[in-house]
Amino acid sequence: MSKVPLTVAGAEKLKQELHRLKTVERPNVIAAIAEARSHGDLSENAEYDAAKERQGFIEGRIREVEGKLSNGQIIDPKLLDADGRCVFGATVELEDLDTGDTVTYQIVGDDEADIKDGKIAISSPIARALIGKFAGDVAEVQAPGGVRELELIDVRYV
Repeated sequence: MSKVPLTVAGAEKLKQELHRLKTVERPNVIAAIAEARSHGDLSENAEYDAAKERQGFIEGRIREVEGKLSNGQIIDPKLLDADGRCVFGATVELEDLDTGDTVTYQIVGDDEADIKDGKIAISSPIARALIGKFAGDVAEVQAPGGVRELELIDVRYV
């Protein structure tokens, strides 16, 4: 399996989720299954079916998170020395040359992406267009509404 890039904060969030799944969610679903079993006939027991389905989801998510953490390559943006280049973990300030709007994004792993929080996935069209560019460069991004030109105003490693 290939390495999964993660920021330090993203790896910490995954570790917290894994801990919650194992210490809270798993025991709760086991208790729900035991409770549903005590009601008798399992063939017509909707509570039992729902609890088993929830258990399958939780166990699958535990395996997924463990896989991401074991294959994770944790990158601390503060320790990067990319000479002003846009790389994974960098925080970038962009100006849309058509509208004049400015936005600030941090380029993060796919699991960490949250546009409301100013975090875009490394696999997003904007991030792919920005990687390797320097402040002052213009990136052309293929958006659903057509090609957008974004000027890279600033690159920070925070």
